Amino acid sequence: MVLKRTWIHSEVLKVAILLIFVAFPGFFENKALCKVSFGVNYGKVANNLPAPAEVVSILESISVTRAKLYDTDPLVLKTFRSTNISFIVGVANEDIQSLGSPEVATRWVEENILAYYPSTDITAIVVGNEIFGGADTGLMSHVLPAMRNIYSVLMTRNLQKKIQVSTAHSFAVLTSSYPPSSGAFNPAIADSLMKPILQFLALTNAPFMINAYPFFAYKSNPGEVSLEYVLFEDKVGIRDPNTGLVYYNMFDAQLDAIFAAMGALGYPNVSLTVTETGWPSGGDANEAGATVSNAQTYHTNLMKHLSSAKGTPLRPNANLEVYYFALFNENLKPGPSSERHYGLFKPDGTKVYNFTFTQAPSGSSSSGATVPKVLGIVKWGTFFFTYVGMMGL
Repeated sequence: MVLKRTWIHSEVLKVAILLIFVAFPGFFENKALCKVSFGVNYGKVANNLPAPAEVVSILESISVTRAKLYDTDPLVLKTFRSTNISFIVGVANEDIQSLGSPEVATRWVEENILAYYPSTDITAIVVGNEIFGGADTGLMSHVLPAMRNIYSVLMTRNLQKKIQVSTAHSFAVLTSSYPPSSGAFNPAIADSLMKPILQFLALTNAPFMINAYPFFAYKSNPGEVSLEYVLFEDKVGIRDPNTGLVYYNMFDAQLDAIFAAMGALGYPNVSLTVTETGWPSGGDANEAGATVSNAQTYHTNLMKHLSSAKGTPLRPNANLEVYYFALFNENLKPGPSSERHYGLFKPDGTKVYNFTFTQAPSGSSSSGATVPKVLGIVKWGTFFFTYVGMMGL
């Protein structure tokens, strides 16, 4: 009887293991889980925005615990003390050159970071915005020295692992992005400027920061670029002939073009933070696609896409931190009308359209929770090991 019962238990064990293999073919593969974090850009180029104290309540009402500033506004940083909201802060472009002085960098960190940290949670410093996609080559050469000096000051305070240092780029830093595998930085800056910055980011474990806007591609060529493709609604996809990977949205294609460009310079493992992405709810007559409906669709589908935690086709296990642009419509922003219509909220605190930053249960929260891809496996494992325990195996 004992031998017979042992044989039965052995057969049940085999069947259980077989069922796990059939139901979850990747169960025994060593796959990392993606981590996706959502945040929002808190721009203030306006004269009619709510006070920072009201902004705290607005962010809490939409479950956002990460925000990005373009400066180190004292009132904002003081107001957000002891909240559950962390900040990426920025160095203004016009202040970069002076930070080439170690003494100036020390004062800047003391006055703009240490005066508020850690009561206000500051996680990163962005040294300049979209400098390398412009024409000011003189300013470009000052960015890395400023980054190094700020990082050195953080090291003296033992904060280099708590506060990252990087700089944000526009997509114009690439001269090739299609297909994504052909992504390449502008040759005029690739070796002389981008490569040393990538080396710094790799050494300090900081992310490459990119502002990614599929809207711009559609706006500039609506006859050739599919609206479905930029709004995450393409069902056919576009195949990269070099890798065989299929892209169902431009957002993924843009990120993989950046990954490819970094890899081409020898830095394939630098992480990526999307410091801006968004879609305007209004624009001029010649700004195709700038509507409330499209803005809502882009936000909704972006959140769903990121919450799936699939990474990108080229980097399926890539952790991503994405900051939506922007929190408010900013009435003093220069340029076409669309520039003043990227907000999720109107200045009076009402939503421009209905949206949410929470896409549970399959997604990640704004605070960066890991997506629970293994939930079904855990249930099977719980059942199996409970059975084994009951049988005395």
